Amino acid sequence: MNDDSGVDLAVVGSGGAAMAAAITARQAGRSVVLVERGVLGGTCVNIGCVPSKTLLAAAGARHAALNNPFDGVPTSAGAVDLGALVRQKDELIERLRGAKYAEVAAAYGFEVISGQASFIDRDTLAVDGQAMRARAYVVATGSEPVVPALPGLDSVDWLTSTTAMELDEVPESLVVVGGGYVGLEQAQLFAHLGARVSLVGRVAPRAEPELAEGLRGVFSDDGIVMLEEHAVSVAVEGDQVVVRAASGAAARGARLLVAVGRSARTDGLELAAAGIDLDERGFIRTDALQRTTNPRVYAAGDVSGAPQYVYVAAATGRAAARNALAGPAGPPDAQVDYNGLPAVVFTSPQLASAGMTEEEALEQGYACACRVLDLSDVPRALVNRDTRGVVKVVADATTGRALGVHALADGAGEIMLAATYAIRAGMSVDDVADTWAPYLTMAESLRIAAGLFRNEMPTSCCA
Repeated sequence: MNDDSGVDLAVVGSGGAAMAAAITARQAGRSVVLVERGVLGGTCVNIGCVPSKTLLAAAGARHAALNNPFDGVPTSAGAVDLGALVRQKDELIERLRGAKYAEVAAAYGFEVISGQASFIDRDTLAVDGQAMRARAYVVATGSEPVVPALPGLDSVDWLTSTTAMELDEVPESLVVVGGGYVGLEQAQLFAHLGARVSLVGRVAPRAEPELAEGLRGVFSDDGIVMLEEHAVSVAVEGDQVVVRAASGAAARGARLLVAVGRSARTDGLELAAAGIDLDERGFIRTDALQRTTNPRVYAAGDVSGAPQYVYVAAATGRAAARNALAGPAGPPDAQVDYNGLPAVVFTSPQLASAGMTEEEALEQGYACACRVLDLSDVPRALVNRDTRGVVKVVADATTGRALGVHALADGAGEIMLAATYAIRAGMSVDDVADTWAPYLTMAESLRIAAGLFRNEMPTSCCA
C-alpha cells in the first residue's frame, strides 16, 4: 500500500454503499481496495436492519401468541429470555457478515484493509498514517445516532437503538424519545417483549395522516403511552428516568432510549484537507452524480445525505463507482432515480410507502386525487381477523397516473414492490384496478384501493 500501488478505486467503508461500489468497479475490471476502521459490513448487517428486524420478528411472535384472535386454538407465551434472543441475533449477524461481505469480497477479488482512513491532501488518502493513492475515491462511511442537546441527558445512562439491542434483560419500563422509524420500531419491540413503554415525540411525522392515526390506535392497543410533544429535559428521580415536554407533561421509565435521527459519520476523515465540503446538516455535499466538491472524490450512502435505506446506499454506491471511474468513453452520467422509492417501518402492522405523499404531490403542482381503503374492506384482513389499517393511493387527478401508495397493514412492505412498479411504469389507477391481483392476499388491497377512483360503492369479495 503506497503511492505506486496503482489502485483504480479506494473505497472508505464496508457497508452497502461501499460493497456496491467495489463490486461495480470489479465488474468493470478495475482494481479496488476497501478501508474499514471498524467491523466489516457497516450499519445494516451489524447494528441496523438485520438485528432490529430479527428481534422484531421474535417480539412479534410473542405478541401474536398473547393476542391470538382465533377461538379454539389457544396459544400462550411465557417470560422472555432476552439474552438468548440477543445471542441468536448475534449468530445471525456473524453468519451474514461472512456470507454477504467477507466471502463476497473474496469472490470479487478486492482487499479489505483495516485502519483509519484520512485524507492528506486532495489526491492522497492515508490509512493509519500510511499514504496511498488511487485514481478515484468513494467515501461511504455511513451514519450514527444523533446525540441531541437535551438538558440532563449526560446524567443518564441512556440507550441508543444499538445498545438497546445488546441488553440481556427486558427493562421493566422504557421511555423512547423519537417518533421516527427507529423510535417506532424500538418502542413496539420492547412493548411486545413485555416492557411498559412510553413514546415521546410525534408519531410517524412523515407518514400520511390517515396512516399515522391508525398507528396511534395500534400503539394504544399495545399499551404504549404516547406523549406527542418535543422533549425538553431529562432528569433522574429515584430509580426512574423522567423526560419532560414543553407543556410540563412527563414520561417515566426505568431506562431511556433516544432515537431522534442519524448524522453523518465523518470523524477522522480530514475531509477539509481534501477540499470536501459538508452541507448544512453535516453530510458530505454531493451533486446528482455523487461527486463531492473534490472531483476526484465521490460519496455514497448515508454519509452523502441520501435517503437512509440500504438499497439506496447500494444504488448510490454503484453510481459513485461508475462515475468515479468513467474513462475516455465519455463523461460520468450515472444517476439514482428516486421515482417510486419505497420505504417500510417494520412495526406490526407495517407502515409502508412508495412515491409521493398527498402533500408532496400538491407541492409539486399536481391536481391531486386520493382514495383511502379501510382494511375492513380487504378479504385478507377479514380472514386474519385483524382489520386495523388503511391503504391510501395518491393520483394525478388530471391523468389518473398513480403518484404514491401508502399502507398500514400486515405485510405492507410487500405491497410496495407492486406499487413501485406501478409508479415507475406510469400506470394509471385504472390500469392498477384492471391488473390481476391474487385473491386473499394483502397485496390485493392495492387493486381494490385503485378501484375506488371509479367506484366508491361497496363490492362483493371478488368483484
